[in-house]
Amino acid sequence: MAVKKAQMMPTFSYEGVDRKGAKIKGEMPSRNMALAKVTLRKQGITIKTIREKRKNILEGLMKKKVSTLDITVFTRQLATMMKAGVPLVQGFEIVAEGLENPAMREVVLGIKGEVEGGNTFAGALRKYPQYFDNLFCSLVESGEQSGALETMLDRVAIYKEKSELLKQKIKKAMKYPATVIVVAIIVTIILMVKVVPVFEGLFSSFGAELPAFTKMVVNMSNWTKDYWFIMLVVIAILIGGFLEAKKRSKAFRDFLDKAALKAPIFGDLVYKAIIARYSRTLATTFAAGVPLIDALESTAGATNNVVYETAVMKIREDVATGQQLQFAMRVTDKFPPMAVQMVAIGEESGALDAMLDKVATHYENEVDNAVDGLTSMMEPLIMAVLGVLVGGLVIAMYLPIFQMGSVVG
Repeated sequence: MAVKKAQMMPTFSYEGVDRKGAKIKGEMPSRNMALAKVTLRKQGITIKTIREKRKNILEGLMKKKVSTLDITVFTRQLATMMKAGVPLVQGFEIVAEGLENPAMREVVLGIKGEVEGGNTFAGALRKYPQYFDNLFCSLVESGEQSGALETMLDRVAIYKEKSELLKQKIKKAMKYPATVIVVAIIVTIILMVKVVPVFEGLFSSFGAELPAFTKMVVNMSNWTKDYWFIMLVVIAILIGGFLEAKKRSKAFRDFLDKAALKAPIFGDLVYKAIIARYSRTLATTFAAGVPLIDALESTAGATNNVVYETAVMKIREDVATGQQLQFAMRVTDKFPPMAVQMVAIGEESGALDAMLDKVATHYENEVDNAVDGLTSMMEPLIMAVLGVLVGGLVIAMYLPIFQMGSVVG
């Protein structure tokens, strides 16, 4: 219900005079007009006119969604403002003015309105759980309670930046081959539908017997021309079914998580990314003063993989009974020896957060190297696939010409 209220919060346009007598106008989100008036009066603004801004339906449809990158930029900018001594509410205003995404600006102004209304920063963030997860809110809450909000925001910003960078590296590894394969399929379909029929008409005018390979390609071309619409519908149904199953079925999501770890080419990349996320999240939360048991609970969700989420929750149970973290990690048999050893050193020396940070940095670099290696390996493989697809079609079309040339010779 809180999510719905946050999303539906109206915006009010106002005109008035500030404390210095200067005319001022602007917009602000608020639950209702009475609260908007109270907030403006607190800011020293004498209101002349105020009215609710009507929402443009077309603008709503065209509005960009709030991305994780938007949240990362917001966190970094706010952390910078607070470190410079800018008050929190004023920091919201400055950050909101510099945001390009209207949806994110609306969220920031909504948080500002909540804080001005007497809510805590963490409480305001919890009004937007679709953008700020429990980990983010808990760290901010810890910073508010300890009186070191600017330091905590800086840690959260570093965490979000590292997480976003890791995500971009993985996307880079997946995007290149996927893009080339899609282009190859489109080119092949165009050749089958537009080019092959031209050659077919030419061959039929000769009345000669076509080679078996050419016949097969011609038949495939005819089938594609006749049933291209059905092909598109089937592909759309398969993609839609996959996305719907992923959204609704936990068993299917669990299957995908397990399959990702066992994938022949990308499995190792996924594994290293999970270890990096686990180490980075646990290092950030533990350094923020969050108790280890609570930190492990937050870290379990941050792994984004059911296999490791289960393993981390098992570690949490073991740690709660008094076991050392490094021993609990070793028992799961899901973590590399180097990570376990570094955790052991961290526990012995009392610098667990620093050691976990080193593990995270190491595996983030490993992911970076793995992405570069995969890209180098995939390039010749993709070129080979393209050569077989396009080259096969070209050969099939020229085979009859070569045969006729040999007969004439």
